[in-house]
Amino acid sequence: MKQKKMFIIFLFLVLMVAPVRGALAEDAEGVGLSIDNENEEIDAFFEEEESSDPLESMNRIFFQVNDKLYFWILKPVNNVYMAVVPIDFRQCFGNFFDNVAAPVHVVNNLLQGKLADASIDLSRFLINSTVGVLGLGDPALRSFGLEPKPEDFGQTLGVWGLGEGLYLCLPLIGPMTVRDTLGFAGNVVVHPATYVGTTYLDGAAYYSADKVNMLSLNPDLYEDMKRYSLDPYISMRQVYLEYRRNKVLDKEVQNDIINEF
Repeated sequence: MKQKKMFIIFLFLVLMVAPVRGALAEDAEGVGLSIDNENEEIDAFFEEEESSDPLESMNRIFFQVNDKLYFWILKPVNNVYMAVVPIDFRQCFGNFFDNVAAPVHVVNNLLQGKLADASIDLSRFLINSTVGVLGLGDPALRSFGLEPKPEDFGQTLGVWGLGEGLYLCLPLIGPMTVRDTLGFAGNVVVHPATYVGTTYLDGAAYYSADKVNMLSLNPDLYEDMKRYSLDPYISMRQVYLEYRRNKVLDKEVQNDIINEF
């Protein structure tokens, strides 16, 4: 269910013409906040956008590299994976990967002072790791109504006031900013999978398995983005930046989306 929501809203962001700051202002008005004050906060946050991609020429090269890797390697592997592994098993694996990452969410909620959200994610981790059989199921949501509160180090750095820095498109990883690159390193330090494997290849295998399984639950996401975009690079960059800025501001777009796909 989470992946389906992510897919629908991702396409919504790509196809919509209305700027995101207008939507945020409407959200503020709907909950009784001062629109002027809200716009000032949002405008200040979006000031970096004009100069966020001075490395566009290099980024476009890496975007093309990732695009070729997707069609030459990732898509064929994913097609085989979907043919061999039933959808129910893939959803269980998705639950497992989400559950393993729960300590990252707990730590970052604590670092942002969100004690209630940290307790929810900790409860989810304990329930799903036991009753949910090592996280393969999600009884925390289905039986207890505990929705995940995902936070990462990139968001934490943003909450602490660190600017997003340059936009980057990294080989094999995809869209990032300097701030999110630092956050990615922080996530790796806290992630339990880091301490299970003994070599770099173990970590790479875990990361790849997570992404392949996620792609199998949203097989048309990237290709639909390309199909409906005049410039896929610009669309990917804009969706990523707007999403990450919304996350730092705790301005979710209806539901949590794009789990660092």
